[in-house]
Amino acid sequence: MRFIEEFRNRELAQKLIRKIERYDFPATFMEVCGTHTVSLFRFGIREMLPKRIKIISGPGCPVCVTSQQDIERALTLASLPNTIFLTFGDMMKVPAKTGSLEKKRAEGADIRVVYSPLDALKIAKENPTKLTVFLAVGFETTAPGVASAILRAKEEGINNFKVLSLHKLIPPAMRAILDMGEINIQGFICPGHVSTIIGAKAYRFIPEEYGIPCVIAGFEPLDILQSIYMLMDMLENKRADVEIQYKRVVSEEGNPRALEIMERVFEPKDAVWRGLGYLPGTALGLKDEFAEYDAENLLEGLDIPVAQENPRCLCGEVIRGVKEPEDCPLYKISCTPLHPIGPCMVSSEGTCAAHYKYS
Repeated sequence: MRFIEEFRNRELAQKLIRKIERYDFPATFMEVCGTHTVSLFRFGIREMLPKRIKIISGPGCPVCVTSQQDIERALTLASLPNTIFLTFGDMMKVPAKTGSLEKKRAEGADIRVVYSPLDALKIAKENPTKLTVFLAVGFETTAPGVASAILRAKEEGINNFKVLSLHKLIPPAMRAILDMGEINIQGFICPGHVSTIIGAKAYRFIPEEYGIPCVIAGFEPLDILQSIYMLMDMLENKRADVEIQYKRVVSEEGNPRALEIMERVFEPKDAVWRGLGYLPGTALGLKDEFAEYDAENLLEGLDIPVAQENPRCLCGEVIRGVKEPEDCPLYKISCTPLHPIGPCMVSSEGTCAAHYKYS
């Protein structure tokens, strides 16, 4: 298939690996994209590389970084009477103290899986007598679509449409990882999807302030291998910059229209990330102008259970890249895709799920 097969060419992959092997120094790179996590395992890229080159997964799965307390807030809203609760499918099985969205639905709550924010808006329009709450989870990639749905709701006067915004921002999370200093990262493989929106300029602070190179990568085997080669080349030449491997999609400035829509509807807010803790200004909340669509206001005065983390689950450490899934005592024993204990095993883009399926 055009635009896929040419990025999976075995001969070209072998040539890139031979070029990478010529670099005789060790390096540790972090990728911060769930799709990269899956591709690395699916295509066996980690095993192809010299052992001195290590690729670790960071906070690139939006389901995984959603805090336990935010899950409890979502479950509280889903339990409200006369309410339709709408979510992307990978949030359904995330466990919390009071259950999961899947269990709430089995108990009778009207919880539905949608594939886009506009699907959620359509359901709200078709059910004007019901409160409709959409759980907006994702990074900068999905935020413009949610913002567009809110703008359309305002334009059409759909007042029963509410959004619980749990959107988070990738660059501040990368800064937090570096500031924690738990792992010695020599370079970042930056997310392709997010970068189509925010552009390469969003990562400039990393080489400028930390002296660490970045490459924005596509998702096919040749994309990732070329990105690793580009990082190794910058390291050998003692050069730190932001380079774009994924030039067929990503630009320096990003998508101006998408950024404009995001900035019109959202503003930065503080958030708690699973594994990273409290990070100021790393999430997106609705501006006051759109308060009537903000599900946060529905939570005022409600009794929200205090979240409880399973002390044996190492999902937080896996998200930070300091542990591998195999280090967790629950992995493949009591925590599996059919019976997940942590969100890293729930989402198809979670590191534990990728390890389980492909390693």
